[in-house]
Amino acid sequence: MASLIDIQEEATVSRTVLREDGLRAVLFGFDKDQALSEHTAAMPVIIQVLEGKLRVGGEGREVELTAGGIVYLSARLPHTVYAVEPSKMLLQMFDNRG
Repeated sequence: MASLIDIQEEATVSRTVLREDGLRAVLFGFDKDQALSEHTAAMPVIIQVLEGKLRVGGEGREVELTAGGIVYLSARLPHTVYAVEPSKMLLQMFDNRG
């Protein structure tokens, strides 16, 4: 799956790879030191690192994830994502609002 997105120099890029009832999956490619500033999602999400190393922060805690690492974030939880090195991640968003 990681081959479906490229890392671009000094950028963060994304590509939606699945959009079905109740689920959306988006691939992200981060160059080193790129980040998603603090934000929230209206639905629960799972972040899985496919390549590289990401630092995910929320609720005053941070966790570093490497390839295969996964974290669950509940709906409306303010969080950040920071690329410690060039990285690729899969974001899965679960919308159970019907």
